[in-house]
Amino acid sequence: MSRNDTYQTPLAGRYASTEMTTIFSPRNRVSTWRTLWIDLAEAEKELGLDISDEALKQMKEHRVVTDEDFKIASEEEKSMAHVHAFGQVAPAAAGIIHYGATSCYCTDNADLIFQRDALDLLLPKLATIIHKLSAFALEYRDLPTLGYTHYQPAQLITVGRRAAQFVQDLVMDLDDISKVRADLRYRGAQGTTGTQASFMEIFHGDGAKIDKLNEILCEKAGFPSCYPISTQTYSRKVDLRIANALSSFGATVQKITSDIRHLANLKEIEEPFERVSLPLAKEILQANSEAYGANLNKNASDTYAAQWFERTLDDSAIRRITIPEMFLSADAICITMDNVVSGLVVYPKRIHSRVMEELPFMATEAIIMRLVALGRSRQDAHEEIRVLSHQASDIVKKEGGKNDLIERIKKTEFFSPVWADLDDLLDPKNFIGRSSESVEKFCGPGGEVEAALKPFRKQIDSSKAIELSV
Repeated sequence: MSRNDTYQTPLAGRYASTEMTTIFSPRNRVSTWRTLWIDLAEAEKELGLDISDEALKQMKEHRVVTDEDFKIASEEEKSMAHVHAFGQVAPAAAGIIHYGATSCYCTDNADLIFQRDALDLLLPKLATIIHKLSAFALEYRDLPTLGYTHYQPAQLITVGRRAAQFVQDLVMDLDDISKVRADLRYRGAQGTTGTQASFMEIFHGDGAKIDKLNEILCEKAGFPSCYPISTQTYSRKVDLRIANALSSFGATVQKITSDIRHLANLKEIEEPFERVSLPLAKEILQANSEAYGANLNKNASDTYAAQWFERTLDDSAIRRITIPEMFLSADAICITMDNVVSGLVVYPKRIHSRVMEELPFMATEAIIMRLVALGRSRQDAHEEIRVLSHQASDIVKKEGGKNDLIERIKKTEFFSPVWADLDDLLDPKNFIGRSSESVEKFCGPGGEVEAALKPFRKQIDSSKAIELSV
């Protein structure tokens, strides 16, 4: 039967990277279990258990599971079918594979390895997105654009200043994801309920040897230490913390891409779409992953909350779905975002045109203050401006005309003292405050962004252009 005859998740088939899908592939999963069994056997031998060199040799020769091994395991009805399949190809080790351990020694430790490796794959991708968007912010730090509150035109900002807002939120995500990555530990060999009772029997009550066993296992797997308290599993709080960080990243991207969509509707900024055949694709480009990304933590939260005492099995099937999907989704988001921020198209003249449609209303306070400085009454100036503003607003809203407030001001004698100053007063750069400065300080040399990206500089410098599958 062809794979085209069965359902395949589009996250793996279309959107996520090969590197990410490989981490959660069946072959990598079972091969990792075999590595865990080899680690356990080597550690137990080092601590005095009778395990032959031949047993270890055969296990290592068959570390990577084959298609035939999968077939053997599928024919087994035992809960530990892959132990049997491993023993078939490493007969000298058949009696000591998985010695003293429970199924969670394999499944839980493997899940921690997969999540660690997946986080290590995601973090440089997120850092690269931040780097590119930060460069965009610096490039357009001086270009005035309409700022909005409640989606109504407010004081001007700059295109780069808005991008810096996005960058700041992504830096928070980078910090959160880096934190859960740094905090990740190993489960190790803990026994049925985390008391290490089975290993106490194997090592004749020698707790120091069990501690040493776990030190060796951590070193082999590349973890700093084990969680000090485990039950039958590591705490599902670990999965939830990771999911929360990834979900927060998804929410950030959903916010950013929603803003970009609005700007595309206004014809000010667009996503890159030259490589996409359908015009609609530029509108749906990110929707296939971002909307889901913001909800990545729901299943992890429910799974953690539903755990009774030392473990209930309703954390099994759901985690086989949730953990891979949340990482494949996050990976797809990174790929899409990298493409978007690598080629944002900006239309400065269109942006300027829209600014000038609203700027006359925004400039009224500056005009009033200039009149007051020249000796006119603020109350009189305010009333004159109010009347003319309403007239200009009616032209725009009721007649579909152009905002002619400035023309009206130029024809009203009351404002004659400032007629010569109007062009200077209407320079958009007079209304952007410290936008340019704040972008330079945050995104420029010596800024917080540079410091946040320092651990990922090598990966950023070697990153390549991203091609999308849509």
